[in-house]
Amino acid sequence: MAFADNLKALPPVAHLAALELTNAVGDVVARIENKPGQAGSLAVYAALAAKHGAINAAAAAEGLEIYAEHTADALAHPGKHPNIDRLIGITAPAQALGVRLIRA
Repeated sequence: MAFADNLKALPPVAHLAALELTNAVGDVVARIENKPGQAGSLAVYAALAAKHGAINAAAAAEGLEIYAEHTADALAHPGKHPNIDRLIGITAPAQALGVRLIRA
């Protein structure tokens, strides 16, 4: 399925202003906001966090499937899709990211 189709199957995120990704010591390493160009990634990361409790290797693998055709583009063009690149880089438990939801 295409990313647009996968996105329709995810829970809505209208109640969120953003989410923050944190490293093992709680430092914020990234922020995904509910705005054009990021709302899809917000939905993906929020759904993964709800299901997996964090963005760990299992969540990352699932996220790459959700991103569908954009994953192939990210692999071909590193840096073009930073939210996908982040998932590609999570392969070990020590790389897991915590998630803080910021309500609207």
